[in-house]
Formats: sequence, structure tokens, C-alpha cells
Amino acid sequence: HLVESGGGSVQAGGSLRLSCVVSRATWPTDYNYIAWLRQAPGKGREGVALIDQYNITTYADSVKGRFTISRDNTKKNLYLQMNSLKPEDSALYYCAADWRGLGLSPSYAYWGQGTRVTVSS
Repeated sequence: HLVESGGGSVQAGGSLRLSCVVSRATWPTDYNYIAWLRQAPGKGREGVALIDQYNITTYADSVKGRFTISRDNTKKNLYLQMNSLKPEDSALYYCAADWRGLGLSPSYAYWGQGTRVTVSS
């Protein structure tokens, strides 16, 4: 019940905004914690950013100062604004949600199908 969009190809230094629509859930209580995670080719999934029901955010060190996570409870949307993109940011980006506080671990219960981001140098 999580659907991502907004991925694409961009040159290094560029920006993209990812969106995630949450449906068929009691927002926000079913999903106290909503996160963006990514998986680059040949690598495991890693947490990028997290926002909880109090709008407290957590970021991976690799994206701090460049990425911003936000949520719109009225529209049941989650966003990830990505600026100053680097080639190493290229990955399949997932929206994930859980009622538990899992931090940036890849153990979330609910996942979208992913949206691909490609950053060229």
C-alpha cells in the first residue's frame, strides 16, 4: 500500500523529489515510522532518512545536509527532497513503513515497489 514516484536520471549536482503515497491504512497510527531506504546494484538495502509521528527526522550520515524527508498527513504522502546528488546516490529508492521504531535498519514491515534514481557524473 506504498507507491513511490519521482525517480529518474539526473547529472551530479542536480535535484530530484521522490514521493510516496500511502493508501489503505490508518494514517498515521498504522505507520508511526516512515522511511526512505535505497539499494544500489550489488549492495544491501540501507536506510536514508526516517520521519516519525512527531515529525522527528533521522538521516544517514551520507545524505545529511543534502536530503530532506517530510510527510503530509492530510494527503498521506511522504517526500524525499534530494539535492546535490552524487553518482553514489544512484539506487532503487524504497518507501517503507512500520509501527515500530526501527531507525534506519532495513527491517520495516511494509515496502513499496521502489523508484530508480540514476546520477551521472
